[in-house]
Parts: sequence; structure tokens; C-alpha cells
Amino acid sequence: MSPSAQELIRPALIVIDVQKGFDDSEFWGPRDNLACEINIVSLVEHWRIRQWPLVFVQHESDNQESPLASGAPGGEFKDFITGAPDLLVRKKVNSSFYGTPDLDAWLRAERVSQVVICGITTNHCCETTARMAGNLGYETYFAIDATHTFDRSHPDGTTVSATTLSMVTSTNLDGEFATVVDTVSLLQN
Repeated sequence: MSPSAQELIRPALIVIDVQKGFDDSEFWGPRDNLACEINIVSLVEHWRIRQWPLVFVQHESDNQESPLASGAPGGEFKDFITGAPDLLVRKKVNSSFYGTPDLDAWLRAERVSQVVICGITTNHCCETTARMAGNLGYETYFAIDATHTFDRSHPDGTTVSATTLSMVTSTNLDGEFATVVDTVSLLQN
């Protein structure tokens, strides 16, 4: 499922929580999609060339033990997230629409009706933001290969792999809240 050039008209790229704290494998555990960061860089560069709206989202956890704790070094963006975005949203919860400043108000003021979502983690902040974007009426594209997540423990104690969680996110979102796409498809626009 790839959007055609006519379908994408000045979409906003929402780059979610690409922060150094997610490199702490002892805290988070095994991850999937080692190409995530390369794909995010490609998308950000493409958006800048096109002069399309670019939004960076930064998670500031209230949990002082989190690698993403407010003011901690892990809260900083990874080194490849450079330059100023058109909007910087800071949040303490999963959805980028519950941050400061108000993402929905900004998108509407900018007359943006399409959003593309990428970042970390696939099944938490990225999926939650995509669900809300769809519910708010945005034409939403989810760049699945420009996201990654980590293995998680099921309530019964078994491990659910990051790869499985990404597949479930794609299944949950596609055709309901968003169109799941890959980076190559988006770069063709």
C-alpha cells in the first residue's frame, strides 16, 4: 500500500521520541528494525527538501528512573536529529496530541490535513499518536519501517517479540486509523 504522488500534499512528518535514552538496551531489552534510524533520517531529509512541515516530539518522563526522565541526558534527541523543526512538542504521555504546544491546534492553523508518523516506539507513542490522528480526522500514514520497538513481557510471563509487536501494530492501524506504508513509498512523493 503506497500513497501516490497525488495523495500526499504538504503532509506533516511527526518524528516521535527519537531520544538517546532508547539506546539503553539494559533498560529496554532487545529491539527490532535496526534500519529505523536510517529511514528516519531519509524521511527528515526528504521533508526538508520538499519544505513540508516537520514536527519533533520529545518525551519528558516524570519517572526519575526512566532513561527519558525530564532533564536526563537520555531525554536528548539522538545526534542525527538535527536542525530546527517547524514545531517542537514536549509530552509526558503516549500521545503527541497531549503535549505542549497543542499539536492538533498547530496542524489546523497550518492547514495540514495529512500526517506521516515515525519514531520510537512502534506500539506505544507512535501507535497512540496514529490512532488519535485518525480519530481527529487526519489522513494518517504510518511509516512502519521508520519505527522500532522492544520485546515486552505478556501478563502470563512470556515474552512477546518486538517483531511481533510491530506486526500487531500494523494490523491494528492499517485501514482503520492509518495507512501503513514503508519509507521507500514515501520518498517517491
